[in-house]
Amino acid sequence: MRKRGGNGPELRREHLQDFVDSYLPGRSPDERVETERFRKFGYDELVTRDKCNLDIFWLKDPSLEDADALQPPEVIAQEIVDDLEAALSEFAAIAEALQNRAVAQDPGSTPAEDL
Repeated sequence: MRKRGGNGPELRREHLQDFVDSYLPGRSPDERVETERFRKFGYDELVTRDKCNLDIFWLKDPSLEDADALQPPEVIAQEIVDDLEAALSEFAAIAEALQNRAVAQDPGSTPAEDL
């Protein structure tokens, strides 16, 4: 998985492990472990801040601040199209697998390739 634009280092699972360890996907939010970087904020704490800005400033990508350094719009648009087509292909495969599993469980239903 690469960051938007295709430039720079490849984003790998270990880059996200701190978040996963704190967030505990699939478990109750009450079980989550807060850290200095990953913690929840109460409404009262947020509204008492100056300007109540929810911008996550420390996660900004400095390369996006220089408009001259951005890729041309046609390159960005093609990357978006490629990403969407890949996602659609993955979802189509999942839908077909689910349909085929349903057919295996209920022989009277219609296989995905017949739809």
